[in-house]
Amino acid sequence: MGVAQFPRWYARWNRLVTNKIVRLWAGWVPAMGLLTHVGRKSGKRYRTPLNIFPTGEGLAVFLPYGPAHTEWLKNVTAAGSAEIQHYGKTITVTDPHVVTKADAQPLVVSRWRPIYARAPFAEVLLLKTGN
Repeated sequence: MGVAQFPRWYARWNRLVTNKIVRLWAGWVPAMGLLTHVGRKSGKRYRTPLNIFPTGEGLAVFLPYGPAHTEWLKNVTAAGSAEIQHYGKTITVTDPHVVTKADAQPLVVSRWRPIYARAPFAEVLLLKTGN
């Protein structure tokens, strides 16, 4: 399976349309979370639905648009922490760092690895939780 990176127009579409709908359930279902982060310049709070996978120390988050143009990633990296709602609980995440999908795969909890492995993205964000 080839490595994909979604085009920028798709990111704008998601931000303006899809995310508004997905936010309704993202913090409650498996393999999804609702990231709350603060804008670096605006100071505004944002809520972004994400695909997440548990690791031994935290979470792995796919970067379908790559790291260069992902505003929520820039916000989380600048702050050094954020909150994610997952299964209805809010958890603080810290120590954001981008790695390759292959480097993160052995860290993903074993029952989630088959799903994780099928995703066509090259990079993920690793976050630590207070586990």
